[in-house]
Amino acid sequence: MYARTLVFFWLTLLLPGSPVLVWAQSSPSPPPGPRPAPVSGRPKVIQLVAEAADRAVLRRYRTPASAPDSLTALRNVRDLVLALQADAYLTASADTLRWGRDTLKVGLYVGEQFRWARLRNGNLGDDLLQRAGFREKLFRGAPFQPTEWARLQQRVLAEAENQGYPFATVRLDSVALRSGGVEGRVVLDRGPVIVFDSLELVGRTKTKKRFLTKFLQITPGQPYSQQRVDAAAQLLRQLPYLHLKAEPEVRFSLGRARVYLLVEDRSANQFDAIVGVLPNPNPLAGENKVQLTGDVTINLRNLSGGGKQVGLQWRKTDVASQLLDAHYLHPNFFGTPLELGGSFNLYKEGNDFLTIRPRLQVTYPTARAGRVTFFTERRSSRLLSDTTRYRLQALPDNIDYTYNSYGFDYAWNTLDDAAFPRRGLLVLTQAGIGTKQITKNPEIVDSLYNKVALRSTQISLGGRVEQYFKVGKNGVLFARVRGEALLNERLFLNDLFRVGGLSTLRGFNELEFYASSYAIGTVEFRQFTGSDAYVFLFADQAYLRRSLPQDPFEDLPTGLGAGLSFRTGAGMFQFVYSVGRTREQNFSLNASKIHFGITSRF
Repeated sequence: MYARTLVFFWLTLLLPGSPVLVWAQSSPSPPPGPRPAPVSGRPKVIQLVAEAADRAVLRRYRTPASAPDSLTALRNVRDLVLALQADAYLTASADTLRWGRDTLKVGLYVGEQFRWARLRNGNLGDDLLQRAGFREKLFRGAPFQPTEWARLQQRVLAEAENQGYPFATVRLDSVALRSGGVEGRVVLDRGPVIVFDSLELVGRTKTKKRFLTKFLQITPGQPYSQQRVDAAAQLLRQLPYLHLKAEPEVRFSLGRARVYLLVEDRSANQFDAIVGVLPNPNPLAGENKVQLTGDVTINLRNLSGGGKQVGLQWRKTDVASQLLDAHYLHPNFFGTPLELGGSFNLYKEGNDFLTIRPRLQVTYPTARAGRVTFFTERRSSRLLSDTTRYRLQALPDNIDYTYNSYGFDYAWNTLDDAAFPRRGLLVLTQAGIGTKQITKNPEIVDSLYNKVALRSTQISLGGRVEQYFKVGKNGVLFARVRGEALLNERLFLNDLFRVGGLSTLRGFNELEFYASSYAIGTVEFRQFTGSDAYVFLFADQAYLRRSLPQDPFEDLPTGLGAGLSFRTGAGMFQFVYSVGRTREQNFSLNASKIHFGITSRF
């Protein structure tokens, strides 16, 4: 009995995490009974022969009573023994195999279930133990499972690799068997301490090594961290102006680690010009039945090889409404990993109101937990000069106000490509809180403001989740859910979110809907015909709610359509055809939307 135990136990120590199947006693002689029959296609009935105490244990395991052939029968017996060993019956074995014409009689030995008597800390530091999740009480009296011991080894080694010891090993020392219990000490052989040496860029790129050193947080002289090396590939894939040709490589020499990045620049500066052809829903006398919308975008990325970005977007949503967006991003602010960014948004809604929204933010990109951003924002909206119509008996739909808020964003990105993802997950969340101050307009009767609080707290929430699934060789299924909500005791029309159009809800006019809260689900299938060319079908389903006292509104608009995108000599050409349906409008080809344009990258 104890000879069998020691043989298996030491084999388990040599191969942690890989249970050894013991087919016979520790004696070198073969097991009694005929040798296993050759593989045949004749069905076999499996009969398990064991002692009464062992039969009670075997009832917990669902072993097939028959097999279509002798090879499958052998595999079923092997799987049963492995399952027993994984449940701490370390001496379980198939001692005899007796073959008949249509039966396989197996003599099974289960034995006792080994338990940890005690697993003590050998030479692991308190910090490493805590990070690895090791607690002595968890191994006192618990079943001795090789897989659990292997997982503990992996956790300890992972922590050691992230603290400058990539060549560390873990072993079980001072092993003793006491009444079916295993006692020992966890000992870590750290090996030589390793520090980062430098980054080496292999390939044609103008990106500066200094920028990537800060961005990846791989600093010369710091203790080696396998976690940072593993995260480097994912962080680089988030940069639209770099193409990662292969996984990062590490070379060790004289106690230092040099990281080699195989990258090359790709065209990422962007110039878009998109024209929308939409029907004019309410044409006046002399106006066209068709109206044109436009979208012009300029994005300059990786300026001077330092990762700086600047962008400008102008959109004409209808005949009288326009939108302007501008942003700037400065990474490695004052030599730190922090990214400083600023943006400015201006929206003019016909002759009704003008809203401007400047924003300042600081982002910290982490190796494991994504990107965390803190921001402050000021939103100011005012009514335009044509105010004679505001001499009403109630407050108008729009109001003069300012809203100062503070909040944070969080982003988690595992997409395999920033421009044309095939697989991966993208998660974006945002929350902000601030004070909304309503300003009295001299053209509006003063007493009307007595019905609202001029100063109140306002909360904004937002989220977006995208998942890409690879389908077959060249297909990609894209699923997305996004939404926003605005919480305040009294909302006005120029407070609300704007939804509709190519970038939010296809099949409808640009920014057609006002909503205080909304959610949009998208399913899109893309069939790639090249590395950057594809055709697609999509469906957008939205829930919109407008919580205004004078104009409450709910709807479930749906957008359906198809399109294609491919590269031309002038840039990426995209064509999208879509139709939409609301509670008041059915799908109609007369109300369909066509968007086409060229995105030039240089």
